Amino acid sequence: MKPHWRSVAILGVGLIGSSIGRCLLERRLAARVVGIGRSEKSLREAKAAGAVTDTSLDVASGVADAEIVVVATGVASIPGRLEAVDAAVRPGTLLTDAGSTKGSIAAAWVRGRKPRRGRFVPAHPIAGSHRRGAAAGDAKLFEGRVTILTPLPSTPAEDVEAIGGFWSALGSTVFVMTPKEHDRILAATSHAPHVLAAAIAATTKPGELRFTAGGWRDTTRIASGDPELWADILLANAGNVGRALARVASHTERMLSAIESGDRRRLVALLEKGKEGRDAVGS
Repeated sequence: MKPHWRSVAILGVGLIGSSIGRCLLERRLAARVVGIGRSEKSLREAKAAGAVTDTSLDVASGVADAEIVVVATGVASIPGRLEAVDAAVRPGTLLTDAGSTKGSIAAAWVRGRKPRRGRFVPAHPIAGSHRRGAAAGDAKLFEGRVTILTPLPSTPAEDVEAIGGFWSALGSTVFVMTPKEHDRILAATSHAPHVLAAAIAATTKPGELRFTAGGWRDTTRIASGDPELWADILLANAGNVGRALARVASHTERMLSAIESGDRRRLVALLEKGKEGRDAVGS
């Protein structure tokens, strides 16, 4: 099968970047995948995992021949990485990212250098794991998952279509919305839940951990995520996360009130609302 792309460059060869590379190569979507990182060790791991065909410690040389460049680093570093990429790519090169927040990244791109060489369409593949590093990469990570594109008002429709085609080729179902809408929704569905999982895990006493079972472990699994990475995500989307947590606190207070007053009927109704929300997404 003829590859869709001659060369794809990936900045950041952790879980997401490695998964992208493995998928591109295993599906024969790209003839060449260049992994760009900050250490020889991580790049060797990516190559050993079958995620890249070539590696580079230098952004400029790594992206020089790419048709598509994906920035898959932590959200705090993405704007700076995009600037370095844009200064080095051939004019017209497609750029995308995998950041978990979009407003700050989109705003930084608008404020950045002019004129632009690359054609950037922000993206967020809603897929992942608490595991880290290139060895955790999974070629099937994006199958049946959602990727959200958040183009800017000035983004040409053909660029959105091209980047949508890229993420779709990896197995994603692609949605398009504004950066503002993305950050509001993800605060409720991803960012606030991480805070709650971390809080539950942190406040369970060490002597009680031996008595945890499926419920505790399912609820707190995501708390094993990289604290440095998650701190950047939460701070980048602080306003929306705060509002999402306030809604959770309000519902929790109503449940606590029902418990303290012995109001079983009200408590059942509140629990039922939670059950309906969870059941709506299936197993």
